[in-house]
Parts: sequence; C-alpha cells; structure tokens
Amino acid sequence: MREGQASAIYRADYQAPAWLIETVDLTFDLDPAKTRVLNKMRIRRNPGVPAQALRLDGDELNLARVMVNGGGTSFKMDGSQLVLENLPEGSDPVELEIFTTCAPAKNTKLMGLYVSEGTFFTQCEAEGFRRITYFLDRPDVMALYTVTLRANRHDYPVLLSNGNLVDAGPLDDGRHFAKWVDPHKKPCYLFALVAGQLVAREQKIKSRAGREHLLQVFVRPGDLEKTEHAMNALMHSVAWDEARFGLSLDLDRFMIVATSDFNMGAMENKGLNIFNTKYVLASQSTATDVDFANVESVVGHEYFHNWTGNRITCRDWFQLSLKEGLTVFRDQEFSMDMAGTPSARAVKRIEDVRVLRTAQFPEDAGPMAHPVRPDSYIEINNFYTVTIYEKGSEVVRMQHNLVGRDGFAQGMKLYFQRHDGQAVTCDDFVQAIADANPGSALAQHLEQFKRWYSQSGTPVVQARGQYDAAAQTYALTLSQSCAATPGQADKLPFVIPVEIGLLGQDGSALPLQLQGTDATTASQTLVLTEATQTWVFTGVAQAPVPSLLRGFSAPVVLDYDGSDAELLTQLAHDSDAFNRWEAGQRLALRYALQAVHADGAVATDILPGDFVAALRDVLRHPTLDAAYKDLVLTLPAESYMAEQLDVVDPQRIHAVRESMRQQLAEALQADWAWAFDTHSATGAYQPDPISSGRRALTGSALLMLCLAARTSGDTAWPGKAYQRFKDAGNMTDRFNALSALVHSGAELAKPALERFHALFKSEPLVIDKWFSLQASNCDRGGQVLPAVKQLMKHADFSLKNPNRARSLIFSYCSANPGAFHRTDAAGYVFWSERVLELDAINPQVAARLARALDRWSKLAEPYRTAAREAIARVAAKPDLSNDVREVVTRALGD
Repeated sequence: MREGQASAIYRADYQAPAWLIETVDLTFDLDPAKTRVLNKMRIRRNPGVPAQALRLDGDELNLARVMVNGGGTSFKMDGSQLVLENLPEGSDPVELEIFTTCAPAKNTKLMGLYVSEGTFFTQCEAEGFRRITYFLDRPDVMALYTVTLRANRHDYPVLLSNGNLVDAGPLDDGRHFAKWVDPHKKPCYLFALVAGQLVAREQKIKSRAGREHLLQVFVRPGDLEKTEHAMNALMHSVAWDEARFGLSLDLDRFMIVATSDFNMGAMENKGLNIFNTKYVLASQSTATDVDFANVESVVGHEYFHNWTGNRITCRDWFQLSLKEGLTVFRDQEFSMDMAGTPSARAVKRIEDVRVLRTAQFPEDAGPMAHPVRPDSYIEINNFYTVTIYEKGSEVVRMQHNLVGRDGFAQGMKLYFQRHDGQAVTCDDFVQAIADANPGSALAQHLEQFKRWYSQSGTPVVQARGQYDAAAQTYALTLSQSCAATPGQADKLPFVIPVEIGLLGQDGSALPLQLQGTDATTASQTLVLTEATQTWVFTGVAQAPVPSLLRGFSAPVVLDYDGSDAELLTQLAHDSDAFNRWEAGQRLALRYALQAVHADGAVATDILPGDFVAALRDVLRHPTLDAAYKDLVLTLPAESYMAEQLDVVDPQRIHAVRESMRQQLAEALQADWAWAFDTHSATGAYQPDPISSGRRALTGSALLMLCLAARTSGDTAWPGKAYQRFKDAGNMTDRFNALSALVHSGAELAKPALERFHALFKSEPLVIDKWFSLQASNCDRGGQVLPAVKQLMKHADFSLKNPNRARSLIFSYCSANPGAFHRTDAAGYVFWSERVLELDAINPQVAARLARALDRWSKLAEPYRTAAREAIARVAAKPDLSNDVREVVTRALGD
C-alpha cells in the first residue's frame, strides 16, 4: 500500500507519553519548493512512565540534522518514526534540535504545510504536524510555542502564527521576519502559520473584563468587502461566550484567515483560525441566506473551540467528541440565541435534527457505525463524522436538559476549574456536569448515561398509551431497544429523556399530573432508564393526543403508531413547534411508504385531501413565521424515506416523492401564488431570520408554481421566474429563481444557467453553486450523469480543489439518489473512478466520497450487486490510501 498496511489503534491501549515537551521554538524559511524548518525543543522524561526511547512521528520529510544538548547524536529510522535511544537519563530537561525540509508546493493532500494560490497555509488536525517536523504528534503533549517566520517580503508580506506578535522587521536580500509567541500551552494539532499577500478587516473590542483585543479577518485582495458579516459574527461570538458561559478571549488578538483550498470547513488553531472561504466570504450579491447563516455558525463554532477544545483538549483522538460534540452544541445554542424569536429558535432546532436524521442515523445503521467515543480506528481522519459532531452534540444537549440551563452553566464552570490547560476525556466532562448537579437525574444515573459515549446505534423508543375514561387516567408505556452494530451485538438500556405533553381532541393543552404527585404542568420530561417503564397521569378528562419527544429531547427513533387524526391535530395545534412540524413529516412519510409498497405505477394522488388541506392551513396561517411554514411544507428527503425501508428501490422512492411534490404544486397552486405575492420582500436586504424565512418561502413557492406550470403548459410562471432571476437584488432570490427553472425542467433553465455563469465566472464560491445545481438536478431521462461528465471537462472545474470537487461530484453521488442509482450501474462506475482519481491526490476527500455507498446492502436488485461490484473494484486497487481502504473494507464487511 502507498502508506503501508495500517493496523487498528485501540482506545484500551492508551498509554501516557514517555516524554513531554515543555517548549517548542520553530523557525521557518518559507519557500514553496523547499521550506526549511528548524525545530528546537526542550523535552523531559515523564516521571510517571517507565523509561523509553523517544519516538517522533514524521511524514514525507527530508531530515538534515539532529542534535542533543548542542552536540551530535545517534538516531535511527523505524518506518516513518525518528527514534532516539541514547538520550540522557534523569529528570533534567534535554535540548533537542531537528532540522528538516519539505516541499509545500507539492502537497496536494492539504495536510501539514502547503501552498494555495501562492499563499502558505497549514492544516495539522488530526495528524498533519508530522508533515512539518518530527514531533510527538499526539494531543496529550502540550507545549509553549515560539515561532519565527522568514520569507520574501514582496511575495509574502503577511506572516502569521499562533498567539501574540512580539517582533518583526526586515532581513537581507528583500526578506523579512515575524516572531510570534503563544502564551498558552497547546497540542501540536493547533499549530498554524499563514504567509502571503493578504488584506485584513480589523476591529478593536473591549471585553467585559475590560481587556482590549484586536480582531482580524484576513483574505486575498479583492475579497475584503465580503468579510463584514464574518467580523460581525466573530464579535457576536466573543460577546455571547462571555455572557452565556463567562468565557473571555484570552489573547491580545484573534485572527481568521480564508483559503479556497481546504479539506474541511474551518480549523480552530489557537488564535489563528484558518477557514474555507465558503464560511468567511459573504455579500448579498454572491451569498445566499443559508451561506450567511453558515458563516455565523462556523465562525461561532471555531471561536468557541478557544475554550472547549483549545484550553481543554482531548487526551487522545478517541475523545474527539469531547471538543467537537460540545462545541457543536455551543454553536447551535449561539445560533438559536442569535435567532431571537421562539419560532426562529424552533426553525434552527428542526434544521439541526434534519441533519442528524438524514446523515447520522444512516451512519449509525451502516458499516461505519461507531460510538460517540470510538473504541478503535485505522485512519483517524475517517472519524470526523456526524456521529462525533452531531450525535455528540445531542449527548451534550441531553445533559443540558437533565440538569437545566443554570445547572449546565455550573457544570461548565466546574469543568474549567478542574481541567483548564489539560488534555482530558469525555468521562471527565460528564463527571463535572454531574458533580455540579448532585441531585439531578444525570447524577443519579451517571454510569448508565455514559453508555451514550460507548454504545453505537440509534435507540428506538416504542410508545404505547392507554386511556381509562372511568378513572380519567392515561398510562404511557415507553420501551427502548437498539439494534446490533458492527462489533456490538447486545446493547444495555440508555438514559433517555423524553419530554411529553398531552393535547385534547381540539388541540388544547391538557394538564399533566403524575400519579402520586401534586404538581401539575403543561409539559414534563420523563427519564427512561429501563427496557420498559410506565407512567400514569391522573385527572385526564378526555382521551388525549400524546405529544412525545418534544423538542427532540433525545437522539432516538420514536415508534408511536398515532392515527392520522391524531397527527392532524398536532399539525394544527401542537404548542411544541418541533412536534407540530414532526406531525406533518410523519404523515407525509406514512403516505410515501404506502405508495412505495403499492403495486403498479406510482399514483398521482398519494396525499389524502385532508392532509393537503392541513398543509394549506399552515401555508395560509396568519401568525406562523414564513421559515417555519417552509419547513412544514417541505417533504421528507428521499434518503430519509430510504432509511425507513428494509429493501430500497431508489427509483421508486424518487418517483413517489416527485409525484407527491407535483401533487402539492398543483393542488395548492393558488396558495403558492398567494404565498409568493405576500412574502416577496421589497426592502433593503437583511440576512436576519425573519427576512430569510420570507425569501425561503417565496423560493419554494416559485419552484412549486413552475412545477405546476410544467403539467398545465402555462409559461407565465417560468417567465416570471426568469425575470426574477435577472432582476434579483440578492443572491438568495436570484439562485432560488434559477433553481426553480432548473428543477422544474423549464426551457428557460439553459439560458439562465449560461447567464448565471457569465455574471459570476470570477466568483469561485458562486460557480460552486452553479456546478452543484446541475449535479443535483432532478434526473429526467438519465441526463444528469452525462451532464456531470461534461462539466468535469469545463475550464472552471478542478479536481484538486476540494470545494469544486464537492460541488460537482459529491452533489451527484451523495445528494442526488434519483440520478446516482441507475439501473445500468453507470453512476456506480463513475463513483469508483472518481474515488480512485481523488485518492491519488487527496485521500481525505476521496474517503468522504467513498462513504456515498455505505448503505449499498439495503439496495434492491440490480442496484445491490452493481454497487458491491463498484466498491470491490475500489478495494482491489493495491495502492489505496489508508483513508479509503478503511471505508471500503468496512463497507464490504471484510
């Protein structure tokens, strides 16, 4: 294999490092072809570990010199590791000096030190620092860093690294230097440097503690006007973390730098966050409302890592969710607090749950299933997953719900008192939350709650209710189970908080009083800890409609066989905004699955009249927010429908959902027209939740009106869409109009796409949208794959740029099941070719594309056999990266 046959690493084998690093002094002479790195470290033996040789990790480095305490020393190479066996005994520090070179311009993996469009960047998480210098590349080795950067002043006028700038000036031969000192200990994965021709938006702020800070957002010249929103998001993040958790910025300055070549969304390097341009650049002419929201969320996420991830970091990579799950929870809370209104908060919660259900639940049920805290891995990059992030966030949210908002804040305070400056575990975090709340359900069931970290899979909670009219009691029985997952056959019961309410037949809230108690509330959280438990409510004057798992209080699948009438009651009246939306989704899913299982051709009237009428009522509702209406009127995704089936026919599912959508377009045509006219904004553009919601609803209405026009032959609405596309004053309205034309198959789609490209050919992020829209288009006659292949030959397409590869190839293979799953297997052949092609360039990106066929074993024939053959074709390649090999091997079950 290209990287050598990798073996699994196990959490149970963790050992503390035999050596510790106290200080690191790095000097870089930056050159794209040959960068020289002088690494001076003060190291010492770890007194708690038996004496061992020092083994330093390295990857694709040229070693020039090794010195110990100022003199030469013997060493050897063991694979990619540099081994020093004859270091001085005793507890005194040892001065170690290592001189290496590397070739950043040739680094297409975008890990370690690399060059993007003439600018130096680094990406060190998880194990990229070993591509810069030989080092103890593990997160539990924390040191103080001093970094000196030297480079040509004309080509690289800006020189940045972690911490505070302490010195800078000219050198001979047109060069210059900058010296940075980070006052806080950090692991090497948080190291960063940037050097290039950059400009900055700057803002000075003063913290609540009275300390002044400089905030900077660095971008390439020409992009500065697109950084205002990112700067505002950063200022809001700093203020929010102080107000919500009492956590202040701890450096003189905080920097964000954007690059278009980046494997991930962003990276939280201490004080120097490196971002994908997608999550920094935003203007109303080039970014949609979704883009604006994502910028705010990701800026917040990376800033919040400054404490939850940087000041306290992971003991080992198995604890990745310690920082990521917690910080996703924090960025979700930040976005909800910034949203303002209860309805806007609910919209954010629904959007987060949709991601969990459509991406994480399938992962939990597939070959790559793993616990929130994995027990083993082959390639750590493959475990930056929705399980670690999104499910990890839900596990934190359950702790928040079990101890309350104030209790969680106290738990966070205790967590930092105990562990600031340390590398710790998930157990340490949950222990702190429980210890700060000794009387809580979390503390009472602490060891059992930790199963959320150790057991993989999505629990199923079955709910059954029984009403006794004579006694006026309602008995609710909850049972839990969890299917076997790879390596885990038997699951023990979880701790599952289930928030519930009861509705009357007219939709009014019924009071909740548990038998044996005096308290009466409108909503309660039941804590399910056994395989089966029953709760009895008294004083229930009528047969209730149960509202279960309110706010999605736990990441579980709810199995409750409520009647259509009950769900329609919830859709019309439930005071819990999440469950009101959920009722509509459950009904739509029920009708969809009935149509999938039905014999013969797909019907054109899948949705019953009372459901269509209920959706009309939501659409016309006088007080519901437009964003919420848009979510309720959006049908469940094809991938989510597929997860409810044991055997999946992707074409049947696609045809059913398209028929349902067409039915809604035609049945509500007058209502869509009303929604479009009523919600079309005329004032100045603002990306706030209310304005964004109005634009989202008008965009959906325009698509539905164009779909209705497709069957009626009416050209008026496609014409209006094209006119709106041309005249729009912001990217959201323009792109919504373009999407309506493309997804409805309107004749005007082709000239609109050509015009769009001509308008934005110099805007890479906008052209990403152009590629993605065509790759995710509804397939009519098998035309999407030929179009994607043709677009790969386009002058603007580059496989080496992760954003561009994702925009075209991932949009087709991972986000367009109706076009990807072809009976002739051409989609699978295309996938296998692209995985192999990408693997030779950037294994991380290739491995993520390889995940597109995780669920192949559920497919019906002929898809199943063809998909397996495609995976086997990739697995048979002898020089696969470890990243891709782990994914395809697990997919095949080998």
